[in-house]
Amino acid sequence: MNPLARTHRIASTAAALLALAATGVALPGTARSQPISCPAVTVTTVATATIPFADWAENLGFDAQGNLWVARLYRNVVQRLDSAGRVTATVPVASPGAIRLGPDHLLYVVYGDNSLNFLPGAHDSGVVRFDPTADAPVPETFVNGLTMANGAAFDPEGNLYIADTGKGVVRVRPDGTVDTQWSAQAELFGVNGLAVQGDSVYTTVYLTPQGKLLRIPIAAPARRTTVMDTLLADDLTPGPDGYLYTATSSGTLLRTNPGTHASCPLLTADPLSAVAPVPDSDRDLVLATGRGDVLRVHLDPQPA
Repeated sequence: MNPLARTHRIASTAAALLALAATGVALPGTARSQPISCPAVTVTTVATATIPFADWAENLGFDAQGNLWVARLYRNVVQRLDSAGRVTATVPVASPGAIRLGPDHLLYVVYGDNSLNFLPGAHDSGVVRFDPTADAPVPETFVNGLTMANGAAFDPEGNLYIADTGKGVVRVRPDGTVDTQWSAQAELFGVNGLAVQGDSVYTTVYLTPQGKLLRIPIAAPARRTTVMDTLLADDLTPGPDGYLYTATSSGTLLRTNPGTHASCPLLTADPLSAVAPVPDSDRDLVLATGRGDVLRVHLDPQPA
């Protein structure tokens, strides 16, 4: 989400929700579909912000060794955290967004997640990558020339999909070149989070009156469809259980069945900016918050 809009967005969320409720519009976290049964959750804190909101956690991801990395948007760094939430490494990245593990075991980090890039001639956004096992990781540019890169995900063939808020979904080949033909069919303003599951790319559209979760078939990107309307939807991830998990800026974590489009809220907390599955766990997620805290969510077993 763009930095210039964040302060206003946080301050105005409550008033916006009251107005929407009065007009009968679905509130954040409410899918326009039949609900599904959600498990109870247990939430613990992995790391606490040193300075709330200045430590905004924009995104997060894990390296091949299972270490957690967090994008600190306003501090222009990504940080590696240990199991106690202590910072054990810091890598400079300008306005970092999504952090994704590549098939080469390098970490790929979106940069330029900043609305200033909408100004003419100011396009300084793309993806850098670095070796997370290095003593002093040095990021190198993998792709540039985007408008405002935000979410990202790899497919099984090693193609990287980027949610560029100003352009749409951009597909980058393993050699770093942009697949312009594919990307031209996925042009869409306002995209934010992105995930790949099966034969589809899923992306959230934030900058619309309703907000949407969209499915884009990889084989036919022009044939996108709406999975559900979700106000203030930010980042998302596929879980090992086949569900999609969406973090919303209203503070709701949604669980969605991508086949039936049924959805339910798992929890409500501070503004949520990103969600990722914990490696080697089929019941745990980590959440990044606008306040800067990082949370761990355990999905309790559902009764038989």
